[in-house]
Amino acid sequence: MPGVGYLFILLAAALWALIGPVAKFAFAAGMAPLEVAFYRALFGGSFFLFHALVVRRLFLPRVAWPAVLVFGVVGVAGFYGVYQLAVGYGGAALASVLLYTAPAWVALFGWLWLKEPLTRPKLLAVVLTVLGVGLLAMGGGEVRLDPRGLFFGLLSGLFYALYYLFGKLYFERFAPEAIYAWALPLGALLLAPALRGVPPQGAWGPLFVIGFFSTYLAYALYAAGLKRLEATRASVVATLEPVLAATFAYLWWGERFSASGYLGAGLILFAVYLVIRR
Repeated sequence: MPGVGYLFILLAAALWALIGPVAKFAFAAGMAPLEVAFYRALFGGSFFLFHALVVRRLFLPRVAWPAVLVFGVVGVAGFYGVYQLAVGYGGAALASVLLYTAPAWVALFGWLWLKEPLTRPKLLAVVLTVLGVGLLAMGGGEVRLDPRGLFFGLLSGLFYALYYLFGKLYFERFAPEAIYAWALPLGALLLAPALRGVPPQGAWGPLFVIGFFSTYLAYALYAAGLKRLEATRASVVATLEPVLAATFAYLWWGERFSASGYLGAGLILFAVYLVIRR
């Protein structure tokens, strides 16, 4: 049923959109960005481990372990870490928009490494993404445009692009829940040196929301939606994530862009559409 598929993808996008705005509650309680990334990986990995045990898909062939290692380092420790740093330095709205520079990175990587043609729509998408980032960097509004926020936001988009490429190579070959069950705890282990002690009492709720709802449940809903929809349609619906994240960030934290910032965000999202439309 396509309608149910759209609902699952929309719910997944809404849950992903909570990551930045909810993380700011943990920051306000005294948590550092990399600590939030650690607990996201730890909690999410624990739920996926239980899931994999229940469906009996925990074990992976030996050939899959190099991929799990790379995914744990880049897709979990790297991606989760830099995204939380982007939220910490630049705010949830800016981080969510810059995350969606990923398709432009994918187009460039596909051209450089996978020898995929850099078609006119892809090239236009790259140009629009660069222009959009430039407009966001002009500043204004209530969003803090710390250069570190821009840097880590773009870096999160780069890591997310590698996440796409990894999924294209391995998620269809091996059980995704098994990969997550091993890679997420590995990423948590790599992030563990950032811990400064037990989280404050007020941080446990936000950490659970990010770990269970925005990590485990969001991935599960997206996978269920992909079983009912074409991947392209699912990707289009998922681009509501930065829109919803910016809305939550405005309602809860008063974050809003200037006019040029909203134009830049619109160009980036239109660039995403150009890439996934084909």
